[in-house]
Amino acid sequence: MSIKVAVIGECMIELSERKTDIVRHFGGDTLNTAVYLARANTDADVHYVSAMGTDAISSTMLGQWQQEGVCTDLVQRLPNKLPGLYLIETDEQGERTFHYWRNDAAARYWLQGEAAEQVCQQLQRFDYLYLSGISLAILSPADRKTLLEQVAKCRALGVKVAFDNNYRPRLWESREAAQQTYSAMLALTDLAFLTLDDEFALWRDKHEQQTLARTQALGVGEIVIKRGAEPCLIVQGEHQCEVLAASLAPDRIIDTTAAGDSFSAGYLASRLAGNSVAAAARYAHRLASTVIQHRGAIIPLSAMPVSTPSLPSEASHVSIA
Repeated sequence: MSIKVAVIGECMIELSERKTDIVRHFGGDTLNTAVYLARANTDADVHYVSAMGTDAISSTMLGQWQQEGVCTDLVQRLPNKLPGLYLIETDEQGERTFHYWRNDAAARYWLQGEAAEQVCQQLQRFDYLYLSGISLAILSPADRKTLLEQVAKCRALGVKVAFDNNYRPRLWESREAAQQTYSAMLALTDLAFLTLDDEFALWRDKHEQQTLARTQALGVGEIVIKRGAEPCLIVQGEHQCEVLAASLAPDRIIDTTAAGDSFSAGYLASRLAGNSVAAAARYAHRLASTVIQHRGAIIPLSAMPVSTPSLPSEASHVSIA
């Protein structure tokens, strides 16, 4: 029996520069995760939860998601709205700068659509919900409150919740609003993916232990600290496990877009398959290291690493606290 996962968020039109050309794709943090999750764990029944317009580009995007194995039955179509758009500029080191046009994007209004109540009721029948800080940030304060209430209802019924912090200051009205929302969200979270730089930016932490102590105090049972090229840290209660990232020569890093999104997808796919946290992190690192060797958020299907978490054990260093 497949595991049902609902991924909540926003997907946008992605424009990327290729020398003198502009190439159009699609992308968005949680949509990237949904695609890579569907690819990496074919036993997972992945549904995307969002809103799109009724325009031709929105229809094309939905069709592409469906081809990737992502179910779109929970995506509402809103008249007079369009998908957001972003442009990626990439420097010689593979680091990118984003320019966004999303202030009135359809995804911001999914909780105001005519089918919103029905969608929320359906979420209660899923096994997992996955969302990010961006999923929350794009909503109005009233809709954020509604989403948190719906997540709480789902969790009370046994639905597991995974959350990726993905903090983008420009999307929030204030740091204080973001802090309050993140605290409420993490109190409902079973599996947290925390990019350390984002935590430091949001909370002004100076040390990793501050981040861990705060997150554990909110009741999160499984915490994955993402440190970029450094080993990730997984914490479950008193147990801690570090797993080395894949080593790449600088000239092989083409575009770091979706590195964190694909890592979260690989980790969750492996955990849903019943694998250990160390095995999950090894596959997650492998997937992310593959993604950053290609341009754009979604790499060709043919470039995907083998969908197995059974990677060489020497790739990790395990320490028990």
